[in-house]
Amino acid sequence: METIILVGHGSPKKDANRMEVVGRLLHGMMHPACTKDCIKVCYLQFEQPDLKTCIKEIVVKKQKPSRVVIHPYFLNSGMHVTKDIPEMIEEARALYPYIEFIYTEPLGVAAEIAAVAKERIEAAKGEIRPSEIEKRSFEKIAKEAGPLSDAALPEDETRSIVQRVVHATGDFEFINTLIFHPDAVKAGVEAIKSGMDIITDVEMVRAGINEKALSGFGGMALCGIKDVSGDHADKTRAERGFCDLAIKEKNAGIYVIGNAPTALFACIKLVNEGVLKPKLVIGVPVGFVRAVEAKAFLAAQGKKFPFITNAGRKGGSTVAAAIVNALLLMAQEGTKNQ
Repeated sequence: METIILVGHGSPKKDANRMEVVGRLLHGMMHPACTKDCIKVCYLQFEQPDLKTCIKEIVVKKQKPSRVVIHPYFLNSGMHVTKDIPEMIEEARALYPYIEFIYTEPLGVAAEIAAVAKERIEAAKGEIRPSEIEKRSFEKIAKEAGPLSDAALPEDETRSIVQRVVHATGDFEFINTLIFHPDAVKAGVEAIKSGMDIITDVEMVRAGINEKALSGFGGMALCGIKDVSGDHADKTRAERGFCDLAIKEKNAGIYVIGNAPTALFACIKLVNEGVLKPKLVIGVPVGFVRAVEAKAFLAAQGKKFPFITNAGRKGGSTVAAAIVNALLLMAQEGTKNQ
């Protein structure tokens, strides 16, 4: 049983003490599928917990961990790194001789840190183009995901979609939770190239779709939630707006639900009744009530119609729009290569 402790300096400026963020990022990189609290953070000054308290809490809660790895989140080997922290570790070793304490080097001089400095300087000078930012982001995603066998990007046609969702959310978990019908990517790209329209459940999904790219193929992204009037106690506004527009819009080929599980249930029902004949259904609603069930129901449709969804509570408008935009890019690239 191993626990990692990140030690930061600490600042009297409270909002500068953000080691918890670093801890979460490191946890996601090292233990992507882990739900345990195995990376702790502490401070030397001005903020709690301090290193001694952090070690004591680990010993109590972990019930004699076998190993504690302590990393000084400092650039250089000053007095804190070479004297203060090692003295605290020696005290801990005397108190807890059954635990192996490992002390790492500080951040120090590294090419990766110089690269971050270069990126910050270029960004401040306005020398990084938006396309370059995206390119670098994708390179980082591939690099961070690559070494992790359980979080490696897929090598098939779904790769660009998964990568764009991770880019949009900053969440590597989608690598393992996105679910694709075998014909989903091909069907979605063909629908876009054919100039078919896209129906969304909420305005946030519609607004996130690259309208210029879609219109280049002759299609439009449409949402009917604004047209819903009156009270409908048995249906949500998103469900009512989606269904009314989907039934009316004859050029629709892709149905996208990123927010409302009720709209996804209704969409599947209309498809199974033969009212809608989708080329692709994208269903990734987020939430704690019926979202998991709605997406599981979509995945359970098997080979009835192409779909893209994900397991679990996560999802949302950002994810839905990212999937569509990835398909749009694939359609554009396919057109260029013809």
